[in-house]
Amino acid sequence: MTGNNYLLDTNIISALFKGEAVMANKIDEAANVYIPVITIGEIYFGAELSNNSFKYISDIEKLKTSYPVCIIDNDACRHYAFIKARLGKKGKPIPENDIWIAAIALQNNLIVATRDNHFFEIDGLSVEVW
Repeated sequence: MTGNNYLLDTNIISALFKGEAVMANKIDEAANVYIPVITIGEIYFGAELSNNSFKYISDIEKLKTSYPVCIIDNDACRHYAFIKARLGKKGKPIPENDIWIAAIALQNNLIVATRDNHFFEIDGLSVEVW
């Protein structure tokens, strides 16, 4: 997986679900879009907290059929450990789920599309702020 291939952070999916046309356009312009399993879990959690959980769960199910979901396997676990150790040594912790998202991105040579600048703390990770 190389080129204009993106792994979408949770805040990008949230913006898409809120109807941000700019986000839909960016996703449409990407060569390939992937969703990390961590993001799926986070948006299910958001759906459970919402007043309209049935609608959001339906949206999530559509999303999962529209884009490939990247899972966590042994290789991703190795990337996770490497990233977390390096961030700890730098004294720059980031949220745990974002370390997993970064690990999946590094494993698959994907660009993380996000609105979080802390991804830039991870050496070797390609990041675009959308």
